[in-house]
Amino acid sequence: MIDLHTHSTASDGSCTPERLIELALAAGLTAIALTDHDTLDGLPRARASTEGTRLRFIPGVEIEIESETGEFHLLGIGLSRDLGPLLEALSRVQAARRSRNHRMVEKMQAGGIPISLQEVTETAGGDIVSRAHFARVLVSKKVVGSIDAAFKRLIGKGMPFYEPRACLELQEATILIRGAGGIPVIAHPLSLGLQGPALRGYVTACRDKGVAGIEAWHPNHSVKESRRLERLARSLGMAVTGGSDFHGEHIPSRRLGLSSGGREIPDRFLDAVPPDASRSDGSDGATSLNPSEA
Repeated sequence: MIDLHTHSTASDGSCTPERLIELALAAGLTAIALTDHDTLDGLPRARASTEGTRLRFIPGVEIEIESETGEFHLLGIGLSRDLGPLLEALSRVQAARRSRNHRMVEKMQAGGIPISLQEVTETAGGDIVSRAHFARVLVSKKVVGSIDAAFKRLIGKGMPFYEPRACLELQEATILIRGAGGIPVIAHPLSLGLQGPALRGYVTACRDKGVAGIEAWHPNHSVKESRRLERLARSLGMAVTGGSDFHGEHIPSRRLGLSSGGREIPDRFLDAVPPDASRSDGSDGATSLNPSEA
């Protein structure tokens, strides 16, 4: 049992990188990828926690991509080489995120919602402040009853307090991920808001721009949908991955190592991961997995 999509307190998860590894070991996982949003900060700590254990650690990231459809998130799984260009691009993404957060606060305040950026930042507890953190503050203030309701009614795409932010273009993101030794994978593809021929055409275009895989197995997909997505990937010559999209207590229904329909994530998906991704030193004559050194 493995997991190729997880989050820590470095972005919007509730578990520190160290605690994430503890839980992975307790769950009996043999491999885990940490794929925090727009940051690599948690990778060195998670990797250090796997030393001397049976758990294979796979460095990763999740990046939002410019899209005119639904929401497009791209996983970079198996980062193993020079991280400098990717880190530079992520710093731009983080700056755009901070600007977006200021606009969201101003918009909510103008709409009569008593919220401050300080409250949201304290809720995040780290450098990455996402819409998920806004949602938690809105729930705590009883503006909405749940995180899901916050997105569906207030801060999701097309909702009253949604504010877009500058994202990486797909071509640039795939080049950066490949340059860092990773494999670019479309995360939870149904979030693109496409079905049937439209989804196939879109994924085909992504493949032609360098995307190598599809996260067919995800908790937001039914088993039937995941099987259909896996067939789509295979028919296009793309890799297939699966993950829990684990966020800890923030999304308690998601459990490490489990994906669509509560099924265990099999190690056959490791076939998609570049072999260098499990190097213990994180280098092959290039930049190490310590973001402060890149």
